[in-house]
Amino acid sequence: MMLPRRRFLQLAAGVAALPAVPRIARAQTFPSRPVRIVVPTAAGGPNDIVTRLIGQWLSEHLGQPVIIENRPGAGTNLATEVIVRAPPDGYTLFSAGPASAINATLYDKLSFNFLRDTAPVAGIMRVSNVLVVHPSFPARTVPEFIAYAKANPGKLSMASGGIGSGSHMAGELFKMMAGVDMVHVPYRGAGPALGDVLGGQVQVMLDLLPNSIEHIRAGKLRGLAVTTAMHSQELPDLPTVGDFVPGYEASAVFGIFAPANTPAEVVDRLNKEINAGLADPSIKARLAQLSGTVLAGTAADLGRLFADETAKWGRVIRAANIKAE
Repeated sequence: MMLPRRRFLQLAAGVAALPAVPRIARAQTFPSRPVRIVVPTAAGGPNDIVTRLIGQWLSEHLGQPVIIENRPGAGTNLATEVIVRAPPDGYTLFSAGPASAINATLYDKLSFNFLRDTAPVAGIMRVSNVLVVHPSFPARTVPEFIAYAKANPGKLSMASGGIGSGSHMAGELFKMMAGVDMVHVPYRGAGPALGDVLGGQVQVMLDLLPNSIEHIRAGKLRGLAVTTAMHSQELPDLPTVGDFVPGYEASAVFGIFAPANTPAEVVDRLNKEINAGLADPSIKARLAQLSGTVLAGTAADLGRLFADETAKWGRVIRAANIKAE
């Protein structure tokens, strides 16, 4: 028996709409239980602090507890293993920082590919590094620093928080683009490295601005320039490195990721709520206290940013022949 044309079209339209029903239902019901955000660093650092801020916001606006789980170790690779093997349902998320982009090239035999095995959800913030020297150092500007370094090749020591750390990468990029030769001195963390710059044992470091800003304000360190493309709101008198080394930019970017193949509607819901949190005055003020600028945008924006960062640091690692410890 042949169906009337109008009835056939009605049935066809209903069938075509069926795949959308589960997607809508998932978005409406997510989350129905607690959400976990894995942080690849110890409690108290910038990554942990911003994740707890966003986690609290999500908990209040998703109607479910958001649990922050710190999993430091193996240069953040331990925590990354957790997220890439988690069910792609939005209930296990990952707070990524610079190491997620750096490690892709730094380590030869990872069991995962971060860009392939995760799904970007939403950016959180960007934090500048700052080029700092001990107050006794003769250079007071970036051009003076570069001139001094070129006149004394291999005689300056550059501290970092460890091989492959963000401060190391920022320093190696500076060495390459400014054409200077400095000896890299890796420490087990940014704290001990900065301590030796404060004590004058090491001459220079490109440290995260939140770690150094109070020392700069107190005159215990001399800040020469910030490493972002834009000037710092916290230290507006400081130039950028790029003002003197065209094209130079180095910063720490933080964002939330999920396992690959997490449903798009779940990612969209999380992205919407995180962006709403980033627009909240209290959260914006707290990020500013951490010297961070908001990284609001789409999930695709975050994916492109981390792809660009991965390619950028990959070039630096290969050019400087850096190997993981």
